[in-house]
Amino acid sequence: MATSKNALKCSICGKSRNEVEVLISGQFGNICDGCTEQSMAVLAENKGLTFDDDDEDDDVELNYGSKKKPIPKLHIKKPQEIKNFLDEYVIGQDDAKRSMAVGVYNHYKRLMFKDKKNDDVEIEKSNMVFVGETGTGKTLIARTIAKLLNVPFAIVDATLFTEAGYVGEDVESILSRLLQTCDYNVESAERGIVYIDEIDKISRKSDNPSLTRDIKEGVQQALLKLLEGSEVMVPPQGGRKHPEQKMIKVNTRHILFLCGGSFEGIDKIISRRIQTNSIGFSVNRNKQEDAKENLLQYVNAQDLKTYGLIPELIGRLPVVTYLKPLDKETLKRILIEPKNSLVKQYKKLFSLEDIALQVDDEVYDFIVDKALEFKLGARGLRGIFETLLTDAMFELPSSNVKSFTLTINYAIEKFSKSKVYKLQSA
Repeated sequence: MATSKNALKCSICGKSRNEVEVLISGQFGNICDGCTEQSMAVLAENKGLTFDDDDEDDDVELNYGSKKKPIPKLHIKKPQEIKNFLDEYVIGQDDAKRSMAVGVYNHYKRLMFKDKKNDDVEIEKSNMVFVGETGTGKTLIARTIAKLLNVPFAIVDATLFTEAGYVGEDVESILSRLLQTCDYNVESAERGIVYIDEIDKISRKSDNPSLTRDIKEGVQQALLKLLEGSEVMVPPQGGRKHPEQKMIKVNTRHILFLCGGSFEGIDKIISRRIQTNSIGFSVNRNKQEDAKENLLQYVNAQDLKTYGLIPELIGRLPVVTYLKPLDKETLKRILIEPKNSLVKQYKKLFSLEDIALQVDDEVYDFIVDKALEFKLGARGLRGIFETLLTDAMFELPSSNVKSFTLTINYAIEKFSKSKVYKLQSA
């Protein structure tokens, strides 16, 4: 028996054909015009999209970032003020913080006065590259400076990217992540900061020509247009999984790029260049030993080229700075002094259970010694702290204890029973 058209009902709201203006019928159900509009509104709210049907062709168009939030006005502090702010969160690394303060100040100063053209002089941006061992604070400095400036900030890993035609992500995905942090507001993203971590992992390991194409060199070549400043078509959803997506045009001219990497083994390159191993009666032994301990302070563009970065990429990273390896005193200060120090974090964690956490001074020295032993830098501190406090964080929330003191004897006992200690001793 055939079903009359007037007997059809909306599968969602149940209204009949006579009660609605339009009823769209499908193979497994029907939907009315009212439910369609509500579905579009829900989609727009959840995805941040609007539907523009003002075109002549009446096509449905998705506009990213339609609900633009007002862009905060830039209030650039002086370089000394920027460094003072960094001092509250980052211990040591004065040279790197000074370079960062000057570079960021000059970059955003030119951004604020870009429309005031009194002459033909146009100031170019100065991207930066940080060289330092793991756990010395490269990412922390970049994240902290973005917090101060209140601008969009994205961290990306260079090891994820490949050139077109290979498995992996295109370098344009870097800008996709920056757009995501500012709700696809292109104007806001175009004055943001991007930190590219592990930049050393895309370096060429040999200068010898090869019959096969160097994929890592291809990634460096692809980064050139982003770093220098150009209009780039960016896939908003990132990657190559959505080839049908509408591209967004982003101008990278005013985006500050910060690159960081450990550049393992670059100290040997620096050593050969400055000849710290020279033999002769005129060599100042104290000066020679000091140079060996702080070789990174002499790093320059020539060393990065020898390591494997192509000259075109180095030319777009004019500011090269370094981070010193962390010594025992600096690691101890990192544990205690910063506003967001590790000790303060764990004390707050315990206070959420109404438990007052106290840590003896001897425990700080113990933790620092183990971090130096594992050679993990500041990142190793949290792992050791977690090892010492895991049992306490497991047992105390179920007890009536209101205070807990982490003593040196308790720390030694817990660490000696941990699998990390047994593996390291073996």
